[in-house]
Amino acid sequence: MILFLKLLLAHLVGDFILQPKSWVAEKEQKKGKSPKVYLHFLIHGLLVLILLGKEYWTMAVCITVIHGIIDLIKIYLQKDTNRPIWFFADQIAHLISLLLIGYIWFEPDLGQLDWITPQELWIFITAIVFITQVSGIVIQFLLTGWSKDLNLSDEASLKNAGKYIGILERLFVFVFVISGRWEAIGFLLAAKSVFRFGDLRKSKDRKLTEYILIGTLLSFGIALATGIAVSWLLKIY
Repeated sequence: MILFLKLLLAHLVGDFILQPKSWVAEKEQKKGKSPKVYLHFLIHGLLVLILLGKEYWTMAVCITVIHGIIDLIKIYLQKDTNRPIWFFADQIAHLISLLLIGYIWFEPDLGQLDWITPQELWIFITAIVFITQVSGIVIQFLLTGWSKDLNLSDEASLKNAGKYIGILERLFVFVFVISGRWEAIGFLLAAKSVFRFGDLRKSKDRKLTEYILIGTLLSFGIALATGIAVSWLLKIY
């Protein structure tokens, strides 16, 4: 585990600390013709050698080559319209490559992963899918009748901002319930109320106030219920 953490640390330092914004801009402009591209690859290999030692030089070479291939694919396929998608796809690809390389070189004992069983894994996956994607649609469906009575303009709001705010707040509540941090849920609810207070104070529409309150309580309620259900299922399995 420590060896893999060193690989992860090397990646984080190489990608986010030792890569100035000027390098990123030059790579996006000149693509494969920029020398900064290949210097960036070499830095990743050197960091692996520094953190793990020279006996892992073959691993360092392998990581350098694979990192370079992933980055070049991103550089040539990334556009302004899909930049966020390629950022996360790039990082996920790097993480998967490090996991595979670490498994090949270190040959970890998979028995060390017994702290989470397949049953527990499926429970968490199902719960996360439900609170992030399904519950949002459910809440939207439940509020459809009231939303027709309101003039909800998207002009003064970021695109899909409400959707992602709801996803994040439900994830926070879910994690707090699973970890037994009930007091943190009250803090989160209070913090959201403070931010929403300005909008509600400026708006004299009672319907909007009630609409926001119902949506918030539904979101928190679903996350709470899901967290409690998962906690109960974990005790059974």
